[in-house]
Amino acid sequence: MKIQRTFALLPVSVCLSLVCLNAVWLTTVSASPQPTTTSVAGSPVVHKIDPPNWWVNYTPEVTLLLTGENLSGAHVANASKGIVVVGTKASSNGHYLFVQLKVSSSNPETAKLALTTPSGSTSVPFPLLARAGSRSRFEGFTGDDVIYLIMPDRFADGDPANDQPAGSTGVYDRGNPRAYHGGDLRGIREHLGYLCDLGVTTLWLTPVWKNTDSDYHGYHVFDFYALDDHMGSIQEYQALVADAHTLGMKVLIDYVVNHTGPHHPWANDPPTPTWFHGTPEHHLEPAYTFKGLVDPHASPREYLATLNGWFAGRLPDLNPDDPELSIYLAQNAMWWTEIAQLDGFRQDTFPFSTRQFWSGWHERLRQVYPQVVYPQIMDVGEVWEADSTITSFFEGGRKQFDGIDSGVATVFDFPLYFALRDVVIKGASMEKIVEVLRHDELYPHPETLVTFIGNHDTRRFMSEEGSNPTKLKAALSLLLTLRGIPQIYSGDEIAMPGGDDPDNRRDFPGGFPGDPRNAFTASGRAAEQQDVFAYVQSLLALRKNHAALRTGKQWHIGWDDNYYAFLRELPEEKLLVVYNNASNTREINIPVENTPLETAHQLQTVFGDISAELATGTVRLSLPSQTLAVFSVR
Repeated sequence: MKIQRTFALLPVSVCLSLVCLNAVWLTTVSASPQPTTTSVAGSPVVHKIDPPNWWVNYTPEVTLLLTGENLSGAHVANASKGIVVVGTKASSNGHYLFVQLKVSSSNPETAKLALTTPSGSTSVPFPLLARAGSRSRFEGFTGDDVIYLIMPDRFADGDPANDQPAGSTGVYDRGNPRAYHGGDLRGIREHLGYLCDLGVTTLWLTPVWKNTDSDYHGYHVFDFYALDDHMGSIQEYQALVADAHTLGMKVLIDYVVNHTGPHHPWANDPPTPTWFHGTPEHHLEPAYTFKGLVDPHASPREYLATLNGWFAGRLPDLNPDDPELSIYLAQNAMWWTEIAQLDGFRQDTFPFSTRQFWSGWHERLRQVYPQVVYPQIMDVGEVWEADSTITSFFEGGRKQFDGIDSGVATVFDFPLYFALRDVVIKGASMEKIVEVLRHDELYPHPETLVTFIGNHDTRRFMSEEGSNPTKLKAALSLLLTLRGIPQIYSGDEIAMPGGDDPDNRRDFPGGFPGDPRNAFTASGRAAEQQDVFAYVQSLLALRKNHAALRTGKQWHIGWDDNYYAFLRELPEEKLLVVYNNASNTREINIPVENTPLETAHQLQTVFGDISAELATGTVRLSLPSQTLAVFSVR
C-alpha cells in the first residue's frame, strides 16, 4: 500500500467452458439464528460475533469477540460437552466480550452459548461446520506461477444490481476516479477464461472486505469478517475461487493488518485499551521509512513513527502486539482461508507491523497448515523500498539481529522494479539490473522474490515519460525471463495507460456495461493492444514450456551499458537469454570462456526471430533495439 491510496495451456474453448461450471461447493455462514435476549433492562445484548463460525477437526481452541451491550461480568456456559468455555474477558464498558472455547467435538453442530448477568440472559448460537472436501488446502504459490493483480472494482461488472447496494455510503460513478465503478467478484469469475487464455496461474485481488464511503480499493476495512456490499456475497467469492481452482489457478487474499478504515466502529470504541496505537485525537504522525527498523544501533525514536503512526494521519493504526488482537488477526486469516479455500496472502504494508507479531502470526497459521513450507510459498510481503539491504531484511527464513524470523515466505522485489523502469524507459545502464541481482546473496531464497514492472500504486508503465509499447514489451520480456516469481498488473498486457493514483486504476475496457470496446476478446482490441497481448501470451507460453525459465539458476554471462546476457540453468535444460537495450540494432559479441557456456557447441532459437553462432569462445548475434531473444544451449 502506497500513501496515495489512502486518499480515497488449456485451449481457449476448454477454459471458457469450465468457467461456466457451478461452484464445487458453497458454504453459508449468514443463515445462523440471531442471539435472543430476555426483555429485561440491562440484559446482555450481542450484535456481532467474530468469527461468525468455525470448524470441527480444525484448531483445538478458538477465541470469539462478541460485540454488544451490557457484557461486563457475563457468565458464559455451553451445554455441549464437545465445546467448553475455558475463559472470558470483557471490556470495561461492557461493549465487548472475549470468549475462549475449547473444541473437542468432531461432529458439526451449533453451539448455544448462554450469557447470563444479574440483569438477564442471552442465547448466542455459534455454528461449527464440517471442513470442505479432500482438495489440498492452502496450496501457496511457487516459481512455476505467474501472479495477475486485479483491482475488482475496476476489472469487470458482473452484477449491476450491486453497483448501488442498499445502505451503502459509497458513491457509484464511473466518471469519478475515486468512486465505485461497479466491478465485482462475479465479473472476475465471468472472465476467468480470458485469464486462462493469457496464461497466468495465480490471482491476487486487492481487498474485498467491507469498506465505507467510496473506498473502492478495499484498503479502508470496516468489517474484517464481511465482504463489501459492492463485491457480492460470500457464496460468490467461494464460487470464484472454486472455478479458478478448476482451471488450475490459485487465489491470494490481500491482507491488511496495519490499520482499519477511518470509520471502523473500533476507532472510537476499541475492544481493549491497547487495540490501537493512540486515538483519533492523539496519535503519531506517520513515517514511511524503514531504515530504523533494520539498523541494530537505532533507538526507538528512529522507528516508532513507522510502526505506530497513522497512515495519512487518519487511518487508525492497529497494535497487533495486543494479545487479544494478535489472536483475532490470526484467526481471521484462518477463517478466510478456510471459508473460501484460498491459497495464500499478499501482505499489505508489511514492515509497518512489528516483526514479533508477524513471527507469531505465521507460527499460528503453520500449526494449522503444516504443509506450507518452502517451496510452497504461502505469502508475499510488501516492502516498498529500492534498497536491497532493506527489503532483504524482512524476508523470512532466518533470524535477524533482533533474534526474530518474520516468517514471511518472500517479499516483492521493489529494487528490481525500480531498476527495470530506469533501464528500459530512461536508458540507464544495464549495470543497474546486474547490481540488483548481485544483492541476491542477501536473501535466503532470491529465486522466490516476486518481481514486477508495475502495480496499482504506481504510475502505469505506459504512462511514464519516455515509455511506449516497444519498451513495455521489452520490460515484460525481462520480467518473464529473469529469476523470481513474476506479477503482472491487470491491463499491462494490453498496454493500458494511466498516470498517478487514481488514474492508474482505470476500468478494464469491455468489463462494464456500455463500454465501446471489449479488450477481453481479440476482435475488441485495438491493433496496439492486440500486439502487446499476443506478445505477453507468447512469453507466458515460453515460460510454461521451459522449466529453466521458472526455476533454473541464473548466471551472468555478459553485459555492458546496453546489453545483458544471462543463463537460466537446470540439469536437464540450459537457456541463454540476451537483451539489447540500445536504441539501435547491435552486433553483440559475448565471451563465454570460464562461464557455464564455455562447453556449449550449439545454440537453437526458442524465442525471437534471431539466430546466434558460437565461434572461438564467443557468442555472436545481431539483435534489434530493445529486443530479447532466447536460445536453447546444447
